[in-house]
Amino acid sequence: MRLAMIHKAGPKSPLSSSALFGLAEAFGAIAVTAGPPIMRHYACHAAGKAKADGSPVTEADLAAEAVILPALEALMPGTPILSEEQASAGNIPRCGQDFLLVDPLDGTREFLDHNGEFTVNIGLIAAGRPVAGAVYQPAGGLLWIGGGGRAQVMTVAPGEALPPTDERRELSARPVPDHGVTALVSRSHLDPDTQAFLAQRPCARTLAAGSALKFCLIAQGDGDVYPRFGPTMEWDTAAGHAVLASAGGDVVAPDGGSFRYGKAEQGFRNGAFVAWGRRAPGEPGSAA
Repeated sequence: MRLAMIHKAGPKSPLSSSALFGLAEAFGAIAVTAGPPIMRHYACHAAGKAKADGSPVTEADLAAEAVILPALEALMPGTPILSEEQASAGNIPRCGQDFLLVDPLDGTREFLDHNGEFTVNIGLIAAGRPVAGAVYQPAGGLLWIGGGGRAQVMTVAPGEALPPTDERRELSARPVPDHGVTALVSRSHLDPDTQAFLAQRPCARTLAAGSALKFCLIAQGDGDVYPRFGPTMEWDTAAGHAVLASAGGDVVAPDGGSFRYGKAEQGFRNGAFVAWGRRAPGEPGSAA
């Protein structure tokens, strides 16, 4: 499938909402096939090594990527795929308006710590925005998918087929409760700027989680906000952003501005962002 790109100010994409959700399902099925090789390495307590940027990588990252990339190429021939480990090796495609972002094992530190909070992330970018995505947690057997304004969570074991619709749960981000927000923070990368952001807001509780799970917990109504001021890459966030946006939430810059993808000139690095379920009144960019 080759996507026709539509400028933000132009007409709507020819891909319907149902087609985008169908792509999210297909991404989910591919992510689940990466589960068995990941879990084999997990069971063996695979060791990691440091990449050039100091971040860890394991054989599980590489094994998952080897499963995911051919499947995506078959699904969407001709669409550029920017994947973390390929990028680390210097294999960076020319990404136009339409491209795929893949993190074959998001949360490698969580993988090495053996806490189960790691995910497989696959997201589709169109005109700078994630329009379909899947986040799979192999250790928990949970899959979140979102596209075209519809998001679901389901239970599926590594390597198994996706369950029928009646065994899935539709997702909708919740309005911010009157008693204050439940904030999601990074288990491995909590920084002073994030702590300062939370200190300025009524916060009922704070939950720590690894990888893209934070986006998914907000999408399913178990949290309200995830501020991130530390460094991330586009492949870290695209899939979770797609799921959250399809559940009624969004990811924005701290000032409420848009959070865009395809930043080749910045090495596909993200700036600071805030992921919201239903944005709190009074926050930058909120309706109230």
